[in-house]
Amino acid sequence: MGVIVSDKMDKTVVVEVTRYVKHPKYQKYLKRPKRYKAHDPKNLMKGKIGERVTIVECRPVSKNKRFAVIYE
Repeated sequence: MGVIVSDKMDKTVVVEVTRYVKHPKYQKYLKRPKRYKAHDPKNLMKGKIGERVTIVECRPVSKNKRFAVIYE
């Protein structure tokens, strides 16, 4: 699950996935965001910036795209 942060490319959206990691020494939980380029087949563009979507792993579509968007 992640949030769409960019939808400017053709058939591609950038999804930011945030996870919480516990600091080894201070025991504080920190946000660790990571951005993935996800394939949006047929350019559905239901997803706008700020919307929560689910991404799943798929075959490599291009050099950087390894995920596909599932709209709920």
